Amino acid sequence: MRLEGKTAIVTGGASGFGAGMARKFVAEGARVMLADVNHDLAVETAAELGPSAMAQHTDVTDAASVQAMVDTAQAAWGHIDIMVNNAGVTHLPAALEEVTEEDFDHVLAVNVKAVYLTTRAILPVMKPHKSGVILNIASTAGVSPRPRLNWYNASKGWLITATKAMAVELAPDGIRVNALNPVAGETPLLKSFMGEDTPEMRAKFLATIPLGRFSTAEDMGNAACFLCSDEASMITGVAMEVDGGRCI
Repeated sequence: MRLEGKTAIVTGGASGFGAGMARKFVAEGARVMLADVNHDLAVETAAELGPSAMAQHTDVTDAASVQAMVDTAQAAWGHIDIMVNNAGVTHLPAALEEVTEEDFDHVLAVNVKAVYLTTRAILPVMKPHKSGVILNIASTAGVSPRPRLNWYNASKGWLITATKAMAVELAPDGIRVNALNPVAGETPLLKSFMGEDTPEMRAKFLATIPLGRFSTAEDMGNAACFLCSDEASMITGVAMEVDGGRCI
C-alpha cells in the first residue's frame, strides 16, 4: 500500500501503459482518475478497477477540457497528489519531410502542448500544499531516436528536457517531476511505431532490445509506482529508461 491515501490523474488512462499504471496505483491504495478522450473505454477500465477509479472524458489538447479534468478531481478528492502525463500519439513511419503538417501538429499538440496545459492546471492545486508528483511518460525515442519517426522522437526529447526544467523550478515548492522512457510495448501505438505489425517487423524491433521483449503495462506500473511514492522522495529530474537495455 505504498500509495495509500494518495490521489492521481492518469491521462490516456483507459488503455495501454496508462491503464497499467492506474491498475498498479489502485492496487497500492490510491484513488485514480482515468482521463481519456475515449470515454467509453475509460468507463469500462474504471469499472474493472473498482470504486477507487473514476473515468473522465478529457481532450488533453484542449485547455477547457484539461481544466475540467483537474476541477472534477479536486472536487471529488479535495487534493491531487500525482499527475501522470501519459497520453501520447505518433505519426506513421515516414521520411521526416514527408510527414504531413496535420500529423506534425497532432503529435505536438498531444505530446507537447498537453503537458503545458496539464501542468498549468495542476500547479495551483499542488503548490499550496508544498507537495506533489508529476510523472511524464517520454520514450527511448527521445534518447536514442529511430529513423522515420523524426517528429515523434523530437516531441519526446522535448518532454525529457521539460521534465528536468520543471524539476529544477518546482523543487522549492516541494513538487517532484520525473519521466519514464519506455521502449515500444504491447499498446495501441505499437503498430503505428512499426508501420505494420508482422512477425518480421516485431523481430526487427526486438533485436534492438537486449532483454528480448517489449515493455509491458506491468513494467510501467511498477516503475511509475516507485517514482510517485514517498520511497522516491529524493528523486527528481530523472528520465528513467524502462527499456530492457535498448539505450545502453
